[in-house]
Amino acid sequence: MIKQTFELAEDQEAYWLVFSGERIVSTTEKPQFLRSTANQLTFAQAYLDQTVQIGEHDGLPCIAVDMQSERIESDDLTTHSLRSFFLHNQAEMFNIVARAWQIVVFRRTHRYCGRCGDRMRQVEWEMALHCHQCGHRCYPRISPCVIVAIRKGNKLLLAQGPSQKERKMWSILAGFVESGESLEQATHREVFEEVGIKIKNLEYFGSQPWPFPHSLMVGYLAEYEEGEITVDGKEIHEAYWCDIDDLPFVPPNLSIAGRLIEETVKRLK
Repeated sequence: MIKQTFELAEDQEAYWLVFSGERIVSTTEKPQFLRSTANQLTFAQAYLDQTVQIGEHDGLPCIAVDMQSERIESDDLTTHSLRSFFLHNQAEMFNIVARAWQIVVFRRTHRYCGRCGDRMRQVEWEMALHCHQCGHRCYPRISPCVIVAIRKGNKLLLAQGPSQKERKMWSILAGFVESGESLEQATHREVFEEVGIKIKNLEYFGSQPWPFPHSLMVGYLAEYEEGEITVDGKEIHEAYWCDIDDLPFVPPNLSIAGRLIEETVKRLK
């Protein structure tokens, strides 16, 4: 539920997702939403005219507020990354944060019309920005991305790109869908481009919105068909066939990558 126009009394409690840069303001060391009334948010008063209701949590509305790049300077406040909500395994909160961040990114990157350059205005009855000069209308961008768990015998293909290597994490293959491609075509292409093998028996598993910054992950299970692992050296630095009884550090099952790995291990056992 996303509401651009809504009524909220100044003394009504809500959960506030206040964004400072790419981080969320909190009062606790553990990632949490700010539970407060509007008149208590003294540090964000200048931004409360640009709020969006993202959903609900524990029976209270969740309101997104974007302070843009303004930094929070207060001993009583701290900030958390989006990933911290994910890593603390807070599924409901992470889903709300994901939705809020995608709306924030949309509004930050579409302040001016891409056709004529005039100022964009918020449409009151739907999540869209409209240019009254030329009539151009924009909606939040969603980028489809495929992700696939590939099995061979009792082994699972694991790989590392630059970001996974930094976090010492191994994961499965993923990539963005290109123009004119089906999801299945994109999966076969990405696998071949990144590790040089062909796959078969592609099976849809599920999907997950992923706010880095506006992806929709579409997950598949597949079997190895032929070829030798040859990494592309750009998106993938290392890849190997891992014994399912000797898995390294992999994504938790809050992510679709983790659930695909979990499902593959379950089937192979």
